[in-house]
Amino acid sequence: MTRVLVVEDELSIRMPLVDVLRARGYEVLEAEDGEQGLELALREDPDAILLDLMMPKRDGFSVLKALRQDRLTATVLILSARGSELDRIQGFEYGADDYVVKPFSIEEVLARLRAALARKGGATPGIEEVEDVKSASFGKVHVDFEAYCLVHDGERHGLSRREMDLLRYFLRYEGETLERVRIMEDVWGIDDSITIRAVDNHVLKLRKKIEGDPKAPRHLITVHRVGYRFVRHGGGSDA
Repeated sequence: MTRVLVVEDELSIRMPLVDVLRARGYEVLEAEDGEQGLELALREDPDAILLDLMMPKRDGFSVLKALRQDRLTATVLILSARGSELDRIQGFEYGADDYVVKPFSIEEVLARLRAALARKGGATPGIEEVEDVKSASFGKVHVDFEAYCLVHDGERHGLSRREMDLLRYFLRYEGETLERVRIMEDVWGIDDSITIRAVDNHVLKLRKKIEGDPKAPRHLITVHRVGYRFVRHGGGSDA
């Protein structure tokens, strides 16, 4: 499990980050000032650190510099209201992997975190955790991932590699509301040529193969203005 340390003195920012990271499958540590953050980082050696700059006791630049001097290789994302070019350059010179300016959306931070971890070869919660699943069943559907196909109510359908990846992903996060951006990042990876529309198109293709009535889906449920939720035993659309 990927371990993330959140170093942020503002509780209103730290707690939502911590809560969402834990909900997404990360193991999370937290610190409310620079000294505590540096101590935790050196002792616990997390995979990634979300680091504020303006904090009591020790500022973020000082913490980052000390971490790199100690040869800590954790992925570091600076989260700061200081967005000048000079601040950004200084952050990267001290060894930051990315720099996110406040105010930010949590989804942006998560997407940048996944991308930074991927660049460093770090593990992220996602589709790789279910690559060894060879088959699955739900409703009237049986999926054979080794044969690249599924059987729905006695009818056989072939699956493309992307459709298999997407179905594995929905099975991995059964019951969880998944934002389109998150699905795109986790299943397609970092690819500027891919848009949110690709997620919708592939969901439509899957629905035609796994749903009795694709227009009234019972397994791949639309969550209005957010994304999708997969359920094995049938549900109803939130659209």
